[in-house]
Amino acid sequence: MPKRVDHEQRRQLIADAVRRIAADRGLEAVSLGEVAAEAGISKGLVQHYFPSRDDMLRYATRTLRDRVGDRLRTAQAELPGLRAALIALLPLDDESRTEALVANAFVVRALKDPEIAERFRLGHAQLRDAISAMITAAQADGDLHADLDPIREADLLLALVAGLGDAVLLGHRTSAEVISLVDHHLSRLMP
Repeated sequence: MPKRVDHEQRRQLIADAVRRIAADRGLEAVSLGEVAAEAGISKGLVQHYFPSRDDMLRYATRTLRDRVGDRLRTAQAELPGLRAALIALLPLDDESRTEALVANAFVVRALKDPEIAERFRLGHAQLRDAISAMITAAQADGDLHADLDPIREADLLLALVAGLGDAVLLGHRTSAEVISLVDHHLSRLMP
């Protein structure tokens, strides 16, 4: 009986290897050979699933967005609310740190690759919509000022979290400091 192969699982294995290399050594270190070695498979198998490096990188960006979405949904299931969502977006543990490093590596690539740039735009829009909905819900509950523009505040909060995330990655701020700053900013939005 022929062996059944889970093709999506193989693609994920390759994308995981891309992310590990990108987080550790940057996108310039991502090659078919390096990815094959990192994933423990042959270069031919990598090429079977991704005929080009560009195809492989584009797929990795999609899976990165999915992972961030999963982390946000998990955080919301454990502790719903705006604060928990914002903190879940910060690189405060090994997994989220890796994701942030990879995302930062792909930002430069997105400047030259319209498909990756579009994935970033779509991901940001989805995130902004989710944060905006949380702001609207908090306003309805009386937890945030009613006169706030949810979309504008979502944009500002995402910019705050992005900047604080970079500060953590660079070692300029500790986890406790960035959480305190998020809390401070949210307190300013409360009635």
